[in-house]
Amino acid sequence: MSRKIILNLAMSIDGYIASEDGGFDWIVGDGDNKLDTKNKWDFNEFLKNIDIVVMGKKCYDQNFHKDFKDKKVYVATSCSLKNHDNVYFINDDIVKTIEAERKNEGKDIFLFGGGVLIDSFLKADIIDEYIIGIIPTVLGKGRPLFLGNNPKIDLHLDEYFTESGIVILKYSKR
Repeated sequence: MSRKIILNLAMSIDGYIASEDGGFDWIVGDGDNKLDTKNKWDFNEFLKNIDIVVMGKKCYDQNFHKDFKDKKVYVATSCSLKNHDNVYFINDDIVKTIEAERKNEGKDIFLFGGGVLIDSFLKADIIDEYIIGIIPTVLGKGRPLFLGNNPKIDLHLDEYFTESGIVILKYSKR
């Protein structure tokens, strides 16, 4: 079986993945556990099956790459930056780079964000799984997950988890 490309992120009910300034302090539950499912989403377990993380330059600038020191991190950017440690800057087609990595032996590939990066993978229709945490917040404005003009992609709901008002939906392509 080939490596999967997995999109895993949180979004507001109205479809934003970050506030206008890139903030994410709103990504919290509502404190009510009456509807919690018995099974819980375990992000650390998810990371055990990942060896590549892909993010955009804005995520890199917010130091998210530091959370993945034991993984290979690809950063999509138009800037000319020097690779360092486990971080590789990609100025070319990031989708082609990740498609080439997918053919190599290894664990799954985590699409971390942001929206512009994710958009290129959506348009190429190569995301195998979508793990979306719906945060009980209407953000009103910010950075959207979906930028529009995407292909129709049919999904199958494989699992769901609810914890403190956050619903995590795990889909695979049909």
